[in-house]
Formats: sequence, structure tokens, C-alpha cells
Amino acid sequence: MREVLPHLVPTDFPSIYRNALEILQVNLGYLCNLSCTHCHVNAGPKRIELMTKVTIDLILDFISRERIKVIDLTGGAPEMNPHFNYLVLQARAMGVTVIDRCNLVILEEPGYEEMAGFLAENKVIITASLPCYLEDNVDKQRGKGTFNASLAALKKLNKLGYGQTDTELQLNLVFNPQGINLPPDQKALQIAYKEHLNKHYGIVFNQLFAFTNLPVQRFGSMLLSKGLFNHYIQLLKDNYRPENLAIVMCRSTLSVDWQGFLYDCDFNQMLKLPLGATPNKKMHLSDMINSSSLLGSPITVRQHCYGCTAGQGSSCGGALA
Repeated sequence: MREVLPHLVPTDFPSIYRNALEILQVNLGYLCNLSCTHCHVNAGPKRIELMTKVTIDLILDFISRERIKVIDLTGGAPEMNPHFNYLVLQARAMGVTVIDRCNLVILEEPGYEEMAGFLAENKVIITASLPCYLEDNVDKQRGKGTFNASLAALKKLNKLGYGQTDTELQLNLVFNPQGINLPPDQKALQIAYKEHLNKHYGIVFNQLFAFTNLPVQRFGSMLLSKGLFNHYIQLLKDNYRPENLAIVMCRSTLSVDWQGFLYDCDFNQMLKLPLGATPNKKMHLSDMINSSSLLGSPITVRQHCYGCTAGQGSSCGGALA
């Protein structure tokens, strides 16, 4: 895989600074049952990086001490970490909202048949990847058979109450464009998703989040291999909207990797760009005195940051505009 970072410097992206910390995003490891073409983590079945229980206990201590209200669990497939259930149970016991970045297919894998029920029992918010509502497009991005497995998982979640209007169980879907395009209008796309999935499969969900593909790891390497990297960066820059700067997710989110090191966002984590407050070294969660020490500190930026500010904007909660 080709190295992306050298192609992201120097940068002319504007300087931005941290607000108060609201969300702790935790990458539980790069192990995944899928190898999606748009993956910015380069996750897959052969990855061995997994967060240990020792590091998870550091996270639990931090969220308790700092009174963090939301933790956002990602991967890889976060459910494949052997301590996933433990982290969820402990966080929920503290009254913390837990978001699971689920690829859906994992819920149909052998050994994970009870995972959907566990998530429902603990009122975990599921933000699930479904890059399209058409079978050919999904299988092209994620592998043959993944679309039907995703539908089976969604139906299972619906039966448990996820996505229904009369329950607290939130089910959100994530759209990723194919190729070198910005995502279409999120509101219009959500209507199309809901109509198609309900009409053809009887599936319901709460919200659709439209993500911009960032030129990082597997997706960035693919762009380099096809000679499209600079073209894609220019597309992002041409659609830059300065008003999105005020609400980009890195201002209020802190990213933790599987070893406990801290980053401004999940994308910087994949690029191994240290937290902006510590530009010359990596900061570990155990080094953090308190989150208020980060208030007003600079965020590490490179050219890929145009992806979060282009067009309608992009964040872990979907479009910004």
C-alpha cells in the first residue's frame, strides 16, 4: 500500500483550535471481518492490533474522571475486540451514551449471533455502514454477499426495536460515495434510502449520515495508484466552505488508538499525526492530566482536512451544513 502522508504536505488548510471535549472516540483495533475499498483504516481480517483490557480500564477511568457523556466505538469491527462487551457494560453503568460503529455484517458472523441482542439490551446507538441501497454497489465496495448479510442484520435489529418510532433504540445508516465524488445532499438521500429500504425490504432506520471519503490509508492509496490523488484533493479544495470550520468534529472530539495514544481525529490517527497540543511527540491517555488542558490548543491539519469542510461538510454525525 502506498504512503499517503507525503502527498498531504505542505498544507494551506486554515488553523483551527479545540473547544471543550464532548466525545471520546475509541478505536478498539484494526481487526475486521471485511476489507472495504473505501476504508480509511486499512482494516481487515489479518490485522492483529487490538486494544487490551488495561488500556480499556484507562479509558473508563478517564471518562469517569472527566465526566465524558459520549463514547464512540470504532475499529475495524469494534465488536471483534474481546473486551467490547466489558467496555459497553461499564460505560453504560456510568450513564455514558455508547455509539457502536457497526458494519452490520459482523452481526451475522459465527460467534456474534447474540451481539445484536446485547446492543439492544444496553441501548447502544448503532451507526451502521451501508454505503448504498443497491446490491451491486455494496458488494463492489465491501465484498460479495455483504449486501444480503447487511439486510439480514438490519431486519434483526428492527425486530429488536432498532429504528422504530416507539423505542429508544437508535439505528443510523452511513453512506459513502463510490469513486472520487462528494456525497449528494444528505436530506434528499435519506428520503431515497428510507423509501427504497422500506418498500423493498420492510427495513426502517432513524437517520442517514452522508460521509465524504477522505484520502487516507486504503482509499488514499487507491487514488495514488490510479493517478487520481491530486485530482481528488483539488475537488475537495474547490468545494471548501469556510463556515464548516466552526463545527468540524475535531473541535470537540478526541480520538484514542488501540494502544491508548491520542489524536485530534480518527483520520489523523491513521496518518500517525500526533495530537496538535503535542506536535513533537505522541501523547498517551495516561499522560493526560485533564481535558481542559486541551482547550484552545491547535489541531493538527493537513490537506485531507478539506474533506471534512467540502460541500455540505462531513463528520461522524454526517453532514455539517
